[in-house]
Amino acid sequence: MRDAQRHFQVRSWNAAGVNPRTALTATALTATALAALTAVLVLTIRYDGYSTGPAGLFGWYAACWTLFAGALLALRRVPAAHVVPLLVAGAVAVTLAGLVAPPRTSTDAYRYAWDGRVQSAGISPYDHAPQDPELVPLRDTWLFPTGAACTGQNRALIPHAGPAPHCTRINRPAVHTIYPPVAEAYFLAVDGLSPAGARHKPLQIGAGLLSLGVTGALLLILRRRGQDLRRAAYWAWCPAVPIEAVNNAHVDVLGVLPAVVGLGLVAAHGPTRRAAGGLVLGAAIATKLMPAIVMPGALSGVRRVRDAAAVLVPAAAFTLFSYLPYVLLSHDSVFGYLTGYVDEEGYDDPSAGSRYALLRLVLPDSWAVPVLIAAVAGVSLHVMRRGDPRRPWSGALLVTGWAFALLTPGYSWYALLLIALVALDGRWEWLGVALAGAAVYLLGPVFGYEAALSATTYGIAVLLVLVASAVRRWPGATRPKTPGPGTDRRAPSAHTGGDLSPT
Repeated sequence: MRDAQRHFQVRSWNAAGVNPRTALTATALTATALAALTAVLVLTIRYDGYSTGPAGLFGWYAACWTLFAGALLALRRVPAAHVVPLLVAGAVAVTLAGLVAPPRTSTDAYRYAWDGRVQSAGISPYDHAPQDPELVPLRDTWLFPTGAACTGQNRALIPHAGPAPHCTRINRPAVHTIYPPVAEAYFLAVDGLSPAGARHKPLQIGAGLLSLGVTGALLLILRRRGQDLRRAAYWAWCPAVPIEAVNNAHVDVLGVLPAVVGLGLVAAHGPTRRAAGGLVLGAAIATKLMPAIVMPGALSGVRRVRDAAAVLVPAAAFTLFSYLPYVLLSHDSVFGYLTGYVDEEGYDDPSAGSRYALLRLVLPDSWAVPVLIAAVAGVSLHVMRRGDPRRPWSGALLVTGWAFALLTPGYSWYALLLIALVALDGRWEWLGVALAGAAVYLLGPVFGYEAALSATTYGIAVLLVLVASAVRRWPGATRPKTPGPGTDRRAPSAHTGGDLSPT
């Protein structure tokens, strides 16, 4: 019986023009690359050197991204029957790698845990800062260590009456939270489901499940659209996912999942599904605000006001109504420290820090913000007028990618949304923007957060995008002559490049 099955499998591979030995070799090579990537990710996440050796930590990051690229190249030759099991196994492995240590390069998860605890006590997270005396009964020695435990990385001193020092792991303990309502509801849910003394682990596990959920959503959308399922590996195996989404437990991953699902629904035919897509996109926006940048993509090629309203109205309604319970429960503004955060990060003052680094190379500082707004608006209008409504993620990637490239953000987890859009669309070159953000974040302490660092890293990323786009459009570039695993049989694509599968 087994010989018959093996004979049938060999005949099937030969009929598809695939050498069975080559196929098995490619599968084994990809599995080996994934094992190496997982091992190096574990070493990277366990590396405790951000405060003492960020340059060394970036070396580990670079090794992870190199192995990631190798795994993607090996996946090109893996037969279709092996792709999904290998892809899912790799996704689980790299996700588990993110759980091997507490958050290493960010303290945001501690704020999430605190916001959840405050809500469980029946208090609005928007009404008090962590250091406020009204919340002293909620403090514990994990988030608010005392005495000798105050020494160490990422612990800010807070006002305390008494001889012993008092500090907290929560960043910006003197300001109110900035997170939107869906994120706050998530923090509350995690706190309610967490056993006593669980600390950071429930947030990491929740983020890991969300990241695997994104992988599943990508596979479903790609399969439905007749696209190459290998594209999901851009998200599932990307080093930024286990590091930023899982280990650092950034809530951005909670916004990525509805953004991906929402774009998938918008791409489907029929006003009901488009309205459902708008509703889900509203949930993404009410999680982190940043996913609002995909809305021009969601409106790709829309010609009638009615069709645009079918997406925009549900999205706006969900966002507004999600704030309503917190508006009713809070005595203070539900926007918290949001405006202060914008000021602090230099978004309104281009001369401070490394924001708008590429624009500032060629323009006066005072021109950076208006030129950025005009450029993003121009790309958005182009996408809405000329974009393919059957591929809304393509326009969303274009707007998001250029917004990041011109804004030059210094936080690597912002790019999680961009990575998911790359997985949907297939234009791998935009991953360079995600790597540039990681370089700025990790190497910032070494170079004093100067604009030159951002200009160099993002400049290289933009050059990669331009070169890859030019090659893809070159008249002599190879094009698939018949529909293959990377071709949408129902919806001709505006571009044919970017798939992992060989053309």
